[in-house]
Amino acid sequence: MNTPVTVLLSALPPAAGWAVHAWRLRARLNTARRDPLTGLRTRDGFTRRATVLLKDPRAVVVLADVDRFKQINDTFGHAAGDALLKATADRLTHYVQGSGVAGRLGGDEFAAVVIDDHGTAGDLLAVLHGVLARPVDGQDPAVRTTVSLGWVRAADFPDDDLSGLLRRADEAMYAAKQARAGLRRAGLGRLFATVTGRRAGRTGARTGAPVVGVAA
Repeated sequence: MNTPVTVLLSALPPAAGWAVHAWRLRARLNTARRDPLTGLRTRDGFTRRATVLLKDPRAVVVLADVDRFKQINDTFGHAAGDALLKATADRLTHYVQGSGVAGRLGGDEFAAVVIDDHGTAGDLLAVLHGVLARPVDGQDPAVRTTVSLGWVRAADFPDDDLSGLLRRADEAMYAAKQARAGLRRAGLGRLFATVTGRRAGRTGARTGAPVVGVAA
């Protein structure tokens, strides 16, 4: 006759097997949500974490794009392009640290959600822009580029989900690219411009809420 102890001991091997299986499955999922080149979260992993952070009214959505990336790949080779992407990812990760999340959405496009504790996102992102534009250590000095940024406060658009906020940040970033000669900071309430985006269906919005674009 089986005692409770005997039953418990007989159940341990299957339970341990399921625990190991669950651990391996979780590890595979985590790996799938990480970009193999930069180590950042992929779009899926980024979306999951960013959606949670957007529940905080202090959340700021940031979009970053490496300028002239294709030209660098064509001129200096893919190794130089990869080094630039890795450096951008490392610098962005250092910026968000434990209070936010950064991800690589694809190609040379990166995104982040950070919590702006002190209401100084504009100043901090201006500093980040300078950091992202620094030359990569050990790389050919001729490999020079800039990184364009666009950002938006989630609280200014309470009806927008992550996709909508990324679109608005993208509009600000594209406006910054177009006005590279002089634009450092612009609210769309003052700009009142409609911007045609880089991808189909991407258009600027006319709104009084502050959206900021930064470009070198």
